[in-house]
Amino acid sequence: MLTFLLWFVLVAVVLVAAVAAYFAWRTGKLAADAERAVPQTGKTLEIDGDTIHYVEQGRGPPILFIHGLGGQLHHFRQPLFPLLADDFRLIAIDRPGSGYSTRRGSAADIGDQARVIAAFIDRLGLQKPLLVGHSLGGAIALRVALDFPDKVAGLALLAPLTHHQDEKPSGFKGLDIPSPAMRALLAHTVAIPIALRQAEATLDFVFGPQTVPDDYAIGGGGYLGLRPSHFAATAADFVAAQTAMPGQQTRYGALAMPVGILFGDADRVLDHAVHGLAMRDAVEGLDLEILDGIGHMPQFVEPARTAGFIRRMAQKTFAA
Repeated sequence: MLTFLLWFVLVAVVLVAAVAAYFAWRTGKLAADAERAVPQTGKTLEIDGDTIHYVEQGRGPPILFIHGLGGQLHHFRQPLFPLLADDFRLIAIDRPGSGYSTRRGSAADIGDQARVIAAFIDRLGLQKPLLVGHSLGGAIALRVALDFPDKVAGLALLAPLTHHQDEKPSGFKGLDIPSPAMRALLAHTVAIPIALRQAEATLDFVFGPQTVPDDYAIGGGGYLGLRPSHFAATAADFVAAQTAMPGQQTRYGALAMPVGILFGDADRVLDHAVHGLAMRDAVEGLDLEILDGIGHMPQFVEPARTAGFIRRMAQKTFAA
């Protein structure tokens, strides 16, 4: 009986190892395919152990773009840069761990991400840029303005995370992985193949009620989400955001710069009432624009109106 149990355990271990090895191989292949489809296109800077990848286009007053959860710099470069580059110096970054940036020296905490952004502003020699933050990038842009107000001239926030919410977005619950070791294990085995199978449903949740752009996978950088480092960083960001917002949302009254918010009232990811309308009482002089029937990705589905909003905030910001 003991011999049988030992053989049973041995066979089970071998099977588990074989399955894990298969998924690791599959994950590596998907990641390599993604990098071939969407190669690194920008420059890099080293900031306190992190490698920050960024792209830059145009000349004029500086606008710095900060992407949201699971995103990367193509979320701005593709839909907005062609509409703004004639009049502004546009810089979009991959946040640490996302896209082609690495996270080695910093943490996922929103305050730490704000510190990296502030250091990036200094290293690139930007003179008080307008920050454009989307979704989680909106929360980080707000934190930069709160912690480093001398480095920022104004904020233009697209569907931003601004307040704590007890209910986690249904499409992102698979990212709620508190353990760093478990995030790393899943990232290098089953997470990426599962993400690929669920991609259609996930993108429908994020873009809905509008449809996903035909070229989002390559032009919008979507394929870059199929990489272990990107998944691990996204899950870490998701966990960290849940603890940061209660304290941050009590500080918005201290903002003494132009602040604007563009939100769709059909957003499935973040409630425009909780994260948009509620800011009217928190920020004096808030410029709030609500788009009827628009979801969480206004820069892709309404690029002209989004660019118009950014131009309006740039005028207020740089005139001030």
